[in-house]
Amino acid sequence: MSAEDRHHEITALVRTQGYVSNEELAQRLNVAVQTIRRDVNHLARRGLVARHHGGAGLASSVENIAYSERQVLNRRAKEAIGHLAARQIPDNSSLFVSIGTTTEAFAKALRRHKALRIITNNLHVATPLSAQTDFQVIVTGGQVRFYDGGITGSTASSFIEQYRTDFAVIGISGIEEDGTLLDFDADEISVAQAMMRNARRVYLLADQTKFGRRPMGRLGHLSHVHGFFTDCQPSERISAMLREHDVEVHIA
Repeated sequence: MSAEDRHHEITALVRTQGYVSNEELAQRLNVAVQTIRRDVNHLARRGLVARHHGGAGLASSVENIAYSERQVLNRRAKEAIGHLAARQIPDNSSLFVSIGTTTEAFAKALRRHKALRIITNNLHVATPLSAQTDFQVIVTGGQVRFYDGGITGSTASSFIEQYRTDFAVIGISGIEEDGTLLDFDADEISVAQAMMRNARRVYLLADQTKFGRRPMGRLGHLSHVHGFFTDCQPSERISAMLREHDVEVHIA
């Protein structure tokens, strides 16, 4: 069994049982306990499970992994997703861009575009794009989070409601098998929902680490987006749902 197959099996068992000991995983997968510990450490870094003494449990539904870790987690995939999504944005268009490390990769991929109008609540999106002389970059009001440069709060949501753009480019923290889109912070969710309401087309950017994660905040549903950009083929259940609702799927 490959490492990737073991990782899928471990996450599936954790979701089913809530907690699985390293010894049980080693017996089920016919590998050494040391191998399981390495696998669990890898999955914990990706935010897919929580590492416990002697085993693995469900990842937290109330606290995201640290921003510095998310910046490097699956970085190449996020960059590929960002470049792919950027190719769908025409010059001379307007867009909202939300908080998220994948949306930050997307923003960096926009720098060859011309005459964009960008509204964002993410300083890590606004800063690299503000140097583009033919871009107009608008930053929402609100409270700046020190740990990730995100701007949240009712002021940010109200600010978004004043605009109507061609696109909303949204990041997410978790996608359940029923298509529910989940995130951790209620204020962040409110701003993203305002972006989705006020855009003509909504693009969702999410790498494979977001499948199966279970933050407790509900942002929306996959059926609410027009384009889904990811780095691997979704499960058959999710793929069928995307086809049913005519959501364009782009795999980097």
